[in-house]
Amino acid sequence: MPQADLRHGAGIRQLLLTLGDELIEPLIVPRDAEVLDVVILDPDDEPGVRSGDLVLLIGARGRAAVPLVRSAARRGAVAVAVKIDEPDDAAAGVLRDAAQEAGIALLGVRPGARWEQLEALLRGVVSSARVAASTGDGQVLGDLFGLAQTIAQLTGGIVSIEDPAYRVLAYSRSDDEVDELRRLSILGRQGPESYLSMLRGWGVYQRLRSGEDVVHLDERVDLGIRRRLAVGIHAGAQYLGTIWVQQSGREFSAGADQALVGAARVAALHLIRQRSESSAEVRLRANLLRGLLDGRVDPATVGEQVGADLRRPSAVVIFAARGAERELRLTELTSLISVHAAAYRRAALVAPSAGRIYALLPELPSSGARETVLTLTKEIVSAARRRGPVQAAIGAVAEDQHHIAESRRVAERVLTAAAQHPEIEVATLEELRSEVLFGELVEVVAERPGIRDPRLRTLINHDAEHGSRFAESLRAYLDAFGDVAGAAAEMHIHPNTLRYRVRRAVELTGIDLADPRQRLVTALQLHVEQR
Repeated sequence: MPQADLRHGAGIRQLLLTLGDELIEPLIVPRDAEVLDVVILDPDDEPGVRSGDLVLLIGARGRAAVPLVRSAARRGAVAVAVKIDEPDDAAAGVLRDAAQEAGIALLGVRPGARWEQLEALLRGVVSSARVAASTGDGQVLGDLFGLAQTIAQLTGGIVSIEDPAYRVLAYSRSDDEVDELRRLSILGRQGPESYLSMLRGWGVYQRLRSGEDVVHLDERVDLGIRRRLAVGIHAGAQYLGTIWVQQSGREFSAGADQALVGAARVAALHLIRQRSESSAEVRLRANLLRGLLDGRVDPATVGEQVGADLRRPSAVVIFAARGAERELRLTELTSLISVHAAAYRRAALVAPSAGRIYALLPELPSSGARETVLTLTKEIVSAARRRGPVQAAIGAVAEDQHHIAESRRVAERVLTAAAQHPEIEVATLEELRSEVLFGELVEVVAERPGIRDPRLRTLINHDAEHGSRFAESLRAYLDAFGDVAGAAAEMHIHPNTLRYRVRRAVELTGIDLADPRQRLVTALQLHVEQR
C-alpha cells in the first residue's frame, strides 16, 4: 500500500466545499493555501503551530483572539478557525481586519459546534486528500465525503456516516431542510435522549451491529425527526460504523436499500484502509502509555515521542464499562475517550488494558489542575453513558513526570473502591478516601502472609471442616463496630445466634476483642481471607 506523502494536504476551499456551511463558513480567504495538518490551540497553551497548519482556536473570541491569530500567522499557519456568534458583528470585523493584515484565512465556526467533532471531520478530509496525492488518484476509492454524496444521489436522501462511537465521519451536502437529529449529530452534540432511548429499546443498534440488513425507522413528528434508513458497516464480524439516510423533501428511491448495502461494503474498504494507515501510530501511543505507567519506558522518551512536556502537571484517569456486554463496548468507549482527550491535548495518551481504559492527560494548568481533569472526565462519562453505564476514577495530580505512576496507582485504588458504589460515575480520592485507605491496608496484609495471625487461619479451617460460620460472623461483628443487632440483620440471623458465634470464635482463637489493635488486625485479615 503506498504511503501517504505528508507534504500534501487539502486546499482551504476544498475543505470548505466538502464540509459545507453546517459547521464552518469562510470569513477571509486571501488565497487557497494547502492545509497539511489540523491542530487545536488553547490560549493557555504554548503555541505548537507549524507551517501549513489549520489552527482551531478554542477559548478565545473577538478581540481576545486577535493576538493568537497574528501569532499563528507568524508561525506559518495558513488558516485559523474561531467561533463567531454573529458573522457581521463588530467582534467578527476586528478579527477579519487582523486576518487580512496577517495574510491568513479566517474561518467562522458555528456556536453550537463541538471542537473535537470539527477537528475529526477536517482531519478526515486532509487525510483523504493526502492519500489521493500519494496514489496519484484524483478521487480515492472510499473517500467518505464523496461516498456520502454518492449515497445521497442513489437513495434520494440526506446521508451521514458514523463510527462505532457514534461520531460523524462524513456527510452529504443538501439544500433540503435537515432535522434536529442530523443537525446535532454533525455539530457533535447529543440527539434527543427520548429518541435515542427508543432506538435502544427497539434493538436498532443491536440489529445494525449484527448484520447487513437495512433498518427502516418511521418519522417522529413529535420530536421533529424525519423518516430514516440505516445500515451497519462490517468487516467480517467486526462492526465499523453506520450509514444513516434521512428522508429529504421526496421519497427514497426504489433501489435505496440495495444501494445502502453496497455502499456499506465500499465504506468498509475505506475504514479498513484508514485504520491500517493509523494503526501503527495508535499502537505506538498505546504502548508508550502502558510502558510509562508500568515504569518500563522513560518519561522523557514518551514526552519526546508524543510532543508533551511531562515535567508539567498531569493526571491518569481510568474508565471502566459496567453492566452487560462491557467487553463488547471497550473498543467504542476507547474511541470516544480518545476523541475527547485529544480535544483537550493533542499529546494525550489513551490505551485499553485488562478491560479498562487508561488516559494520561498531560500539561495541566499549574493552578486548577484538579478541576480541569474533573470537568473533562465528567464530559467524557456524560457522552459515554448514552451507550451504557460507565465509571471513571481520577488519580492524584502528578506534579512532574516522576509521579505519573503514583497517579495511576491512586486511580486504580479509587476505581476498585468505586465498584461498590455504582451510583458514583466519576470517583475521586477525596470522596472515597476511607475505602481506598482500607483497601491499601488489606493489600499490605495480603502481600505479607508471614505477619498474619495463624489463629485466624485455624478458625477458617474449622469452619470449612465443620460447616460453621464463625469467621464470617466475627468479621460482620467487627465491621459493625460491635453493633450486634446491625451485624445480625446484615447476615439475616438472630442477634443471639451472632453473639454465640462471636463467643465461640473467641474461644477457638484466644483473640482479645478488648484490645483495639487485635480488633483492627483481625478485621483486616478476615477481609483478606474473604477476598
